[in-house]
Amino acid sequence: MNTRPFVRLAFLTLLLVGLFTVAYFFLTHEGLYALDDYYYSRYAHQLATGTFQLAPDPMGLLVDPLRERPLIFGPVALLYRLFGINIITTTLWPLLATLGCAAVLWLLYGKREPIVAAGAMLLLGLHYFNLNLTNYLYPDNILMFWCLSCSCALLIGRRDGQLSVGWWGASFAVLNFAALLSKETIVYYLPFYLGIFLLDLRRRRNGQFWLTAFAMGAGLLLGYLLFYQVYTNDALYRIHLIERTNEFLKEGNYILGKRNTLFYRLTMAPPNFFISTGLGGAVVLAVAALLNQRRQPDSDAAYWLALVGSTLAFYWFGSTSLTQYNPITLLPRMATPLLPPLCVAAGFGLRNFSRSGRGAGWIALALLACAGWARSSVSVIYGGLSVYFGLIALLANPAARASWRRPGTYTFAALLLLVVGGTTAIRPAYFMTKPSVSSHFAQNQLIAGYLRPPAQGVVFVDDYLISNYDYYYGHKKPPGIHFRRYAARDSVRLESGQQAWLLLNRSTLTNDELTRKLIRYSAADVLACYPRRRLVAEVGKVSLYTLDLGGTATAMPAATLRNDK
Repeated sequence: MNTRPFVRLAFLTLLLVGLFTVAYFFLTHEGLYALDDYYYSRYAHQLATGTFQLAPDPMGLLVDPLRERPLIFGPVALLYRLFGINIITTTLWPLLATLGCAAVLWLLYGKREPIVAAGAMLLLGLHYFNLNLTNYLYPDNILMFWCLSCSCALLIGRRDGQLSVGWWGASFAVLNFAALLSKETIVYYLPFYLGIFLLDLRRRRNGQFWLTAFAMGAGLLLGYLLFYQVYTNDALYRIHLIERTNEFLKEGNYILGKRNTLFYRLTMAPPNFFISTGLGGAVVLAVAALLNQRRQPDSDAAYWLALVGSTLAFYWFGSTSLTQYNPITLLPRMATPLLPPLCVAAGFGLRNFSRSGRGAGWIALALLACAGWARSSVSVIYGGLSVYFGLIALLANPAARASWRRPGTYTFAALLLLVVGGTTAIRPAYFMTKPSVSSHFAQNQLIAGYLRPPAQGVVFVDDYLISNYDYYYGHKKPPGIHFRRYAARDSVRLESGQQAWLLLNRSTLTNDELTRKLIRYSAADVLACYPRRRLVAEVGKVSLYTLDLGGTATAMPAATLRNDK
């Protein structure tokens, strides 16, 4: 069979996924999301300006494990030095890591198993929550890149006849160390690594690979522990810091705060999570690949399926703490270590189906069940896939004249990938058309245009912006300009030559994620407290007013603008 068209198909898939990812990044960017990306950005600025402090808090009061992840903010610091501080340079590293995953899949299987590569790139690269994490400075997609690279190094380095085995062993150790410096959940892969090592030890294979990996890994780990011993007087400082963080947050864990939901968390919550987040299709295809192993064993497929099973078991039943049993919170960003092996395993399921067309009916029924289980907008994805596999179950025929009905042909594979990619892209494409929920760029435009020196005075802002306004000034407090909460209106006295402004971001005040806890007032509530105002400028849903704080301004209702309501 001529494989060149399939290789070209995989390459076109790489280009499509790359372009779609970049388009999503720019069309859906919402600026800073929460405290995590703000702190990572601040650490990057400190590193770029030489003010980052290595020593821990001497009083042990600030429980912040984020600063122990230098490969999250370190590359951002370099970008700051090269291009300055803005929201694009802040989030470029997660974008590059996301694109890097697609590139690694292409390099691994683009020519060797092009359908596997194309399927995995589509399922991973067009998955909504994977794309959603591209434009926030969070560690999850960066960790995902390291996880995929680690597992590829282990796979390639152990192949029969592989040259430069020692180099691959060293690379495996270095990549895992890079993952450790990004986020601790690389530990999800440890049981799989141990299983592979014991299997090789039993078969007396790949000794040079493991010897090099252990030597390099031991050297890096010892150096890492020595670093902490020197700067914190505690070689296990990072582990102890994580445990203190778990202790600090224990009221919200499954043992103390949510004990009544623990049984559900360990039984039906994970399946519900995977289906509701749109990963049900990948799971069904991975199961199809597993069932095919009985008929046509494939060592690479078995490798990825074993990694899926091991990581899933850790994710399902594991604990975030060594001292108390607390399963990880089921959030989409927490599942990124599982995504690469799951999507590659699903890619093998797609490859097998494209060759034989077997099992279409069962796949259609399983996807239909996922649609019924989800009963949400995600059901559209499962429904579309189910219709396709149902039609193929009826129409596929090895003797059919039309090539799209004949398994094993280029047209059959291309149509399969088109349906998978098209249905997977529905959700992110929908969000690419929605208006901003933060109005970050509009707010930044007004701050840059009107609230910079030589202007002097006080700016009244909401309770979200008050915690991160310095980001808009390159993590520096602007001289002569002071930011205050709306509720501080009665306590502010202007000096000669100063001006008072009101910055009103209506997107912030209607953001569901903020109004649940942080924001307890509306734009009308705020404006009612400042009747003596004059509109200076307005961009989208963000307005800037000048204020006259004298005279008979309406007193601010304490119950309206306080956060302890």
